[in-house]
Amino acid sequence: MKPGSLYRNARAQSSRLKWFWIVVGLFSIVFILEFSTPPAFIFGYLYIAPILLASTQLGQNSTIIATIISIALTLLNLWIPDSTDIHPSTIANRIIVVIALLVTAFLSDRNRYYQEAITQQQSQIQAKENLMWLREDFTSTLTHDLKTPLLGAIETLKALQQESFGAVSSAQRSVFATMIRSHQTSLRLLETLLDVYRNDTEGLTLHLSSLDLTALAEETASTLLDLATSRRVYLSFCYGESDFRRSLWVNGDALQLQRVLTNLLVNAINHSRRGDRVEIVLESQASYQVVKILDTGSGIQPDEFAHLFERFYQGHSDRQAKGTGLGLYLSRQIVAAHGGIIWAENRSPIGALFGFKLPAISPHPTPHDSTTPANSSG
Repeated sequence: MKPGSLYRNARAQSSRLKWFWIVVGLFSIVFILEFSTPPAFIFGYLYIAPILLASTQLGQNSTIIATIISIALTLLNLWIPDSTDIHPSTIANRIIVVIALLVTAFLSDRNRYYQEAITQQQSQIQAKENLMWLREDFTSTLTHDLKTPLLGAIETLKALQQESFGAVSSAQRSVFATMIRSHQTSLRLLETLLDVYRNDTEGLTLHLSSLDLTALAEETASTLLDLATSRRVYLSFCYGESDFRRSLWVNGDALQLQRVLTNLLVNAINHSRRGDRVEIVLESQASYQVVKILDTGSGIQPDEFAHLFERFYQGHSDRQAKGTGLGLYLSRQIVAAHGGIIWAENRSPIGALFGFKLPAISPHPTPHDSTTPANSSG
């Protein structure tokens, strides 16, 4: 046995011994009061104190023994030291004391049982929380460490594609391009994982500036043209009730908001059929600037709405079949940190709408930069 365990056992035994002698001392005091007075004077109620101490400090067996001794002494006091002064009322009072002692023992034992159950459950909850944090710390560390070899592989493949190490054929260049895209997809997933864990533990830090959501949406869409083309999905813009392009000014972090737009657009593209159209709607409301991503896919199951933006949630519909459950969760973090709202709904007759809105600012802002830490728990 380890020295630490021996020390803890010794302390526990010492504590039990101390409480045992306290219980014995209380019994002695009550015993003296009971047997030094006539039977009409009942001090048996005072046995409740040692019974309660035995229950809380010494355990169930000690509680039973203390209760039996208390009842025996209470009844014995009818005849000792004087049996000549016994009346029916005295006997009835003694029986009431016995019942009170039994009830006290039973309730104290139940209370001890519940306390032990609560303590055990709290220990299990704490152990699960510790395991959860250990897993998250491991995932965060692993994600961070995997970025370096992926970045190295991407740069090496680019160098090969650019014939830095010798001539390559068109077929080899195509293979290199496919490998680069695959590695970049893995890198984006790792970065998303890392950001999710960092935001959950440290909060999301925003680098705010005045920016045009319209320009940001157009720029983001242009970076996804290759993906849309490969899926044969068409991207189009709609500027609300106006037929003309209009700027939507907000105070936001351009990089983070671009990630939201990318997540929503990729989600719509991946779940659209060949030949379908994904529409980006940009419109201004009274105090908000609104972005909506509309597709004509299979839509969202009614029971999924409450979980769409939860971490690692992957629904049972076709819309979530290819997802990781992180993109929408991270988007919710970012939009919430900007003081905005993100939502999803089904379209009629088919398709889905994912949108978000952010507080609007003056249409002719004065450029400025600021860094704002935000709680991104959502």
